[in-house]
This record gives sequence, structure tokens and C-alpha cells, in this order.
Amino acid sequence: MEEYGSADFPMVRYVPYMGVIWTVNEASKLGFYNGHPDWCNVGQGQPEVGTIDGAPDRIESLKLQPSDAAYGPVGGTLEVREAIADWVNRTYRKGMSQYTAENVSFACGGRLALTRLYSIFKDGARIAYKNPDYTAYEDYLYPLRHNCELIELRAEEKDGFTVPVERFENFMHDVRPNAFVFSNPCNPTGQVIKDEAMDRYIEAARKENCLLGADEFYATFSYNEDGSPAEKAVSALPYVKDINRDPVIVFDGLTKGFRYPGWRAGWAIGPKYLIEMINRAASAVDGGPSTMVQRGVIEELAEGHAEAELLATRKEFAVKRKMMMEGLAELGIHTPANQPLGTFYLWASIENLPGKLSDADYFFHACLQKKVITVPGHFFDVRPFRVRPTNEPYHHWVRFSYGPNRQTIKTALERIAQVIAEHR
Repeated sequence: MEEYGSADFPMVRYVPYMGVIWTVNEASKLGFYNGHPDWCNVGQGQPEVGTIDGAPDRIESLKLQPSDAAYGPVGGTLEVREAIADWVNRTYRKGMSQYTAENVSFACGGRLALTRLYSIFKDGARIAYKNPDYTAYEDYLYPLRHNCELIELRAEEKDGFTVPVERFENFMHDVRPNAFVFSNPCNPTGQVIKDEAMDRYIEAARKENCLLGADEFYATFSYNEDGSPAEKAVSALPYVKDINRDPVIVFDGLTKGFRYPGWRAGWAIGPKYLIEMINRAASAVDGGPSTMVQRGVIEELAEGHAEAELLATRKEFAVKRKMMMEGLAELGIHTPANQPLGTFYLWASIENLPGKLSDADYFFHACLQKKVITVPGHFFDVRPFRVRPTNEPYHHWVRFSYGPNRQTIKTALERIAQVIAEHR
């Protein structure tokens, strides 16, 4: 079969795979497909989507209206935005000023909600980003590299790959970025900025008039120091003082905590002005979300239903977190000293594994032979200019997901043990 490539289409830039998608593509060459019963995908950031103990019945059907065949509002219907604002207020803003539908923009998934934000930054904006962090941030920043100043804030291993509040405050004051977007809890490290630290993060952003974008898709997955499920989710929203003036915008959706990734339901919560600009951009960026999906979102966010869903999710994932942490430790794969208290990932070092197995890329391919998918750490080293260093800073680090069910995690750990045994 004749193949065509970049030489045939010189007008098109080469688009690299996003890290997780690359790992899935590599696995597909060996027969993997999503849902394959013989594979253990502990790489991809997808939570198990089936029934779990204590959770409400899964939504399996929707009643449509004739109007669902027409275009809907680019920022979501009034009904879904009201439902999201109500859920946010009863979850994070009790006794405080309340968000309204005007503070909400609905999008077809978190990536699209974030894309809308990055599309409204003006030329010359100083945009800060953290490392390591969510792989897609590189793709959001890349188109802005010639028009904006892109500023790295690298988390250090000695701090457990988090940015301590004092360091963040100094960064805000000394560097003075116009915007800083980060995942919290952090994908891939699982580290969390919360409570007083989050309050001070927001105060520093407020003081320097820096737009703080908090990607909170993993907010539900919050754990105590002893590994038990935390009483509440992690969020910047309780620390916002003036909902329409504080430069804070938060992203969330049904993808992770509610376990409906295929619905592509995400949203942004923030000051009315920012939401209006995002919605105006959405009219060109994507044209607006499906109204059919929004009907399901309203049902899922109903009072009582949403709370039961998220509590059950947090309890089940606390069990799986313990399984993964203990299983990896027994194999000589260790997490940082500051144990991760969020997400459903473990950011772990394989430096002490035998021979070439201590390299994340080699480890990835060795595990593929046992039908186990992991994600090499270098994919989370955000490089907006697409220039890779000679010595990858995270070549001994791997992201392991405990998103799948318990049996998949157990099988994956057994197979990884076989890989290690074969390399001793």
C-alpha cells in the first residue's frame, strides 16, 4: 500500500500524539483496543465507568426533545448552567456569595473548555505553566509561543513535585505572570494544593492580578494522610471572595469523579466577564455543545444523586489507591516522600529497577509485551517550544493509573512483577 506523508502535504504542520494517546496507539499495534479483556490499561486517565458499591444506578437512557436537533447556546443551555451553578454552590459555597448561570460555560469536555480559555489570551500575555503537569497543556501553549511569553515554574522532587506556597508567592511577585493554569489535584503527580495553601495561592494571584486557572477534574479524588477518603473534594472555589472580580476560573466536569468520560461534559466557572469572553470565542472555536448530553448532566447533578455518586467514587478509589501504592512498593517502585493525596494516579520512580528497566521508555515497551500499558514520565514535562533536552528529567518516572477496576489493577501488578523478574 502506498503511504503518504509530510512531503506530500507541506502546508500542514506535523502534529505529535499527546502522551497518553501515543501509549494507546503503541499498544494498538499489539492488538489493544479500549475494553479489551486481556489488557491492563493502567496508563490512560479513565476511571472505571461501571457500577460501584454505594453509587446510584448509572444513567443509561435520555429522553430527547425535538429542539435537541437544533443548535443550542454556545455556552450551554440555561438549564444546565443553572444545574452546574447549584451543584457548585451547595458543594463549595455554603453561606457564601453564590455563582449563577452567568458564571458558567459548558463545553464538550474539559479539553475543549481549556482550549476556549487559551484562545482568548491577548498578544503579549505572560502565561505561566507548571512542570510536571497535564500533557495537553503543551498543545494549548504551542500555538501561543510566538505571540505570548511562556514562563515555566518547575516543581522539584525535594518538594514531592509540588510548588510550596512560599515559592509560589515569590514567583507571583518576582515574575508577575498574567495567567497561570495548573491541574489541582495534579495530573500526573497526585499532589494537592488545598486549605490555607490554596487560600494563599489565590491571594497571591489576586494581589498581582494574575488569572489563576485551576483544572479541578480530579477534585473528587481526595485522600487523608492515612489513605482514607477525605470528607470533601479539593477546590479553589471556597476561597474566592468576589466571584465576579477575583481572577479565578475553575474547570471541572463529569469525566473523572462522576465517571462519565464518554459524555464529553465539561465546564468553566468564573467571573461573568471571563465567561462571556470564553463563550464568544466558543462561537468560532467549536460552535457549542450537544443539548442531548446536557440533559444527562442535569440528571446527574441532581441534589442527593451527585453527592452519593461522588462519595461512592471517593471510597472505592481510596481502596484502589492502597492496592496500587502497596503493590508498587513491594516491586521496588516508589512514590515521592510527599505521598500523593489526590487524583487516581501514582507518580513513581523506577530508578531502582534492574538494568534498562529503570528507563521509563524501556519499561513501557517491556510492560506492553505483558499487555500492560503505563505512561513514561517525560510526556508530562511540558515543552511548549517542542525542544526536548538531551537528558530527560523524568526518564526514571512513570505514571500509573488506578482508574480501572480492582481486578485489572491486581493483574497489572502481577504482570509487572513478571517483567521485573525476567530482568533480574
